[in-house]
Amino acid sequence: MLPMRAIHVLLRNSIDYAGLFPPAALDMRSAVENYASYRAGEAAWALGRFVLPASRLSELAEAASGIIDAPPAGQPWPLAALVGSELEGDLAAIAEFNRRERNARVDTIELKAGSIASLADTMHRVPDDLQAYFEIPIDRDPGSFVAAAAKAGARAKVRTGGVTGDAFPGTQDLIRFLVACIGTPVAFKATAGLHHPLRAEYRLTYAPDSRSCVMFGFLNLFLATAFLRAGMDQENGVRVLEEQNPGGFGIDSEGVRWGEHRLGLEDLRRAREVIVSFGSCSFIEPLTELHALHLLAPRVHQA
Repeated sequence: MLPMRAIHVLLRNSIDYAGLFPPAALDMRSAVENYASYRAGEAAWALGRFVLPASRLSELAEAASGIIDAPPAGQPWPLAALVGSELEGDLAAIAEFNRRERNARVDTIELKAGSIASLADTMHRVPDDLQAYFEIPIDRDPGSFVAAAAKAGARAKVRTGGVTGDAFPGTQDLIRFLVACIGTPVAFKATAGLHHPLRAEYRLTYAPDSRSCVMFGFLNLFLATAFLRAGMDQENGVRVLEEQNPGGFGIDSEGVRWGEHRLGLEDLRRAREVIVSFGSCSFIEPLTELHALHLLAPRVHQA
């Protein structure tokens, strides 16, 4: 039996489409057309929000004319807007977009937390109908930031890579972040450097002369969170994050195995209360590679 059920529980609505951002860096029309295709495709179960800067919302409305005019009843496009230094202006743009558009809606914002004080101050100005994710630094103990996010009713965001090797955090830094989020608890999303299911060395960009580095795998990240949430110790959590053997994880219709450790479907559901999604500039690449690992069927085709 193909391991469809467990992988669906683990990854449903998990891939936030960030095609506007490097290394894909698509124009707005192309990204919108892709997202529309993915929503209508066989892999729509894995699709999360469309990610864009708040400053480009009017551009989205123009580029999507005729594409999002008639979504399925009651299912407007879910958008995540990146908010910059002009908080009031971006929030005003979001409010105006949501007032004007019926078939797409910003329900999530993402922004950086410069300090604990600024996080709390910002949350006082964020409307109740927006879920805020704060990108927090993890090169030092993130516990105080995570606790502040939980107290303010916000969520956390962690940067797991980029287009240069120095953008990738260390495994110990990332595991410390996971432990903090699980223990607090506070939900989080990840962004950047997670195109591939398993940890390995990959090219940093799509350029022919791109350098390579060791990247985290999104499957490693989701499963490390799930195992830690189920009581795994931190040392083994690091080993799960660093697992590179394609046969290291046994995934069947009822759960996941790693060594002597086992997760059932309910464990996976509980993990998703902590790890919400990951941003990727490609929606096809993560799923195609899952198929190559025989974790998905039928094959996902480029639209």
